[in-house]
Amino acid sequence: MDTDAVRRRANELPTKPGVYQFERGESVLYVGKAVDVRDRVRSYATPRGERIRQMIESAARIDFSVTETETQALLLEANLIKRFQPKYNVRLKDDKSYPLVQLTDHEFPQIEVTRDPDDAATVFGPYTNKGRVETAVKALRETFGVRGCSDHKFSNRDRPCLDYEVGLCTAPCVDRIDADAYIGDVESVRRFLDGETGILTDPMREAMEAAAEARDFERAANLRDRLTAVESFHGSGAAAIQGDGEERVEVLGVAIEGSDATVARLMSERGKLVDRERHSVAASEVREVAPLLSAFLPQFYAERALPDAVLLQERPDDAGVVDWLEREGTAMRVPGAGREATLVDLALKNARRQTGRSDECARLATELGIDAADRIEGFDVSHAGGKAVVGSDVCFVDGEAAKADYRRKKLTDENDDYANMRRLVRWRAERAVEGRDDRPDPDLLLIDGGEGQLTAARDALDAVGWDVPAVGLAKEEELVVTSDGVRDFSSDADHLRLLQRVRDEAHRFAVAYHQQVRDAVSTTLDDLPGVGPALRKRLLRRFGSVDGVREASEEELGEVDGVGPATAATIAARL
Repeated sequence: MDTDAVRRRANELPTKPGVYQFERGESVLYVGKAVDVRDRVRSYATPRGERIRQMIESAARIDFSVTETETQALLLEANLIKRFQPKYNVRLKDDKSYPLVQLTDHEFPQIEVTRDPDDAATVFGPYTNKGRVETAVKALRETFGVRGCSDHKFSNRDRPCLDYEVGLCTAPCVDRIDADAYIGDVESVRRFLDGETGILTDPMREAMEAAAEARDFERAANLRDRLTAVESFHGSGAAAIQGDGEERVEVLGVAIEGSDATVARLMSERGKLVDRERHSVAASEVREVAPLLSAFLPQFYAERALPDAVLLQERPDDAGVVDWLEREGTAMRVPGAGREATLVDLALKNARRQTGRSDECARLATELGIDAADRIEGFDVSHAGGKAVVGSDVCFVDGEAAKADYRRKKLTDENDDYANMRRLVRWRAERAVEGRDDRPDPDLLLIDGGEGQLTAARDALDAVGWDVPAVGLAKEEELVVTSDGVRDFSSDADHLRLLQRVRDEAHRFAVAYHQQVRDAVSTTLDDLPGVGPALRKRLLRRFGSVDGVREASEEELGEVDGVGPATAATIAARL
C-alpha cells in the first residue's frame, strides 16, 4: 500500500474504539488498538520510522474490529497478537491468550470457554478473569441446560451423559428436549452474554433466598458467592477489591538484545521472594523497554491473576495499559531506591543472564527444516517384559520443562515397543484432533528411540491425520532420526543438548510412572501357588519389592502373616 491508499482506507473506518490489522494475503503483518480507529490508521499515512514504512509497503489491505470500550480493545489486541503472531508486533513467545465465550454454529449450539474460537461461532469477550467466566458459564448451563460437550461426545449417543444427570444439560443428543425449546434456551444465554444480566441473576437470587428460608445455609452461601461472580461478569475490567496491605507483588526486569528480549519475573508474597522465572519475547525492532512492557503486560497476564502491585524499571508508554492496570486494582511503581529498587535490579540481572544465551530452539528448527521448535513434546514407553506398560508425554517450552503440561498414559500390556509407541502417540493425536486436549499443538514431537519407534509414531500420526513434525533420538550414538534420514549433530551442539534434555525427561517420567503402576498391578508373585492378592501386598510391604522378596530367606519369609513353611519354601525355590 502507499500513503494515499492508507488515507483512503482510513476515511472508511469508524471513529470508535477497536483494533486494526495490516494484512497481506493470508498473513497478518501488524495488529494495533486505538481509541479512535479512523484517526489512528490515518496517522500511518506519515510513517514514523523505517520499520513502519516497510510494514505499510508490504501490506495489501487494512481490516478492523470495533469494541465497546478501550479495555476491550486492549484485550482483543493481545488476543489477536497471540493468535496470528504478526511479524511487526512485539510478541510474547508463549501460548496464553484471554478467554472468550463462544456459542457454536450447530443445530444444537454448544457453549464453551475458549482461546481459539471457531470461525462460524458467535463469540463474546475477551474477558480478563478466567475463573469468573467459568463460573458464569456453569451457572448458564445449570439454568438453561445448554450443552458443553464436544461434537465427538455429542454424536451417536443412545442415552444421556453425566452432564444431564447433574443438571448441566437438557440432553438434546437423545431428544430429551425438542429443537425449538433448546434454541430458546440458547437465545436466553445469548441475551445474558450480550449484557442482560438479570435473565440469569434473577433466578439465582430467588434460589438463594429460597435456600436461606429453608435454612440450607451452605447452599445459600454457595449461591451468594456465585451470584457475586455472575453479577460482576460484565465488569471484567472493573477495579479489583484491594486491602490495605499488598499480599502479592511481582517484579519485572527487561533485557533486550537484537531482535530478542527476555523479561525476568520475580514473585514476592507477604514480603518474601517465593519464585522466579524468565520469558522470551520476539521484539522485532523494538529497542526500548517502555514499548516492550506495553506489549508484554496484557499478553502475559492473559491467564494469570494480576498481582496487588507490579514493580518495573520503566513505566509503560501506553496509557491504555496503565489505565487498565489501575482499573484492575494493580498498583504500578518504578522504585528509585530501597528494597523495591533492589528487587528490580535483581530481576534485571536475571533477564540479562538469559538474553546472552544462544537460541537453541531456533537453531534446532533451522537444522530440522521446520517452522519452529519452541514447544516440544517428548514421548517414551516403559514396561517390564510387557507388564505394567505405561507411556509418558512431557513438554518443554522455550527449552524449559513445562511440568503443568506433562501427561501420562496406561497402555495395553504387550511386549512390543513399536506397538506401545504407536498406541501412545495415537492417543495424543486423537485427543488433539478431537479437541479433547487442552494444550496447544506442539511444534515438534520427540520420540525416545530410533527408526523403528519413529516409524511407529509416524504411522499413528498418519492414521489420525495430525500434522506435526516428529523425530527420534537414539541413545546409543545420539543420532537424530528424521523422516528423510539421520542427522549426526555435534556432541556439544546446544540444539542436540535440548533434544537430550527432552528425551531424558520423557524417560525419567515414564520410568517413575511404571514403577508406580508396577507396585499396584500383578507381579511374578501372583504366579506362585498359595500367593493371592492380599499376601502379595503383605510381602511387598514387608520387603519393598519383588527383588526384596527374592533375596529374603525362608525364615524371613515365614515371619510374614499367612506364609507357612511350605509357602516359604515354594517362594524361595521359584524366585
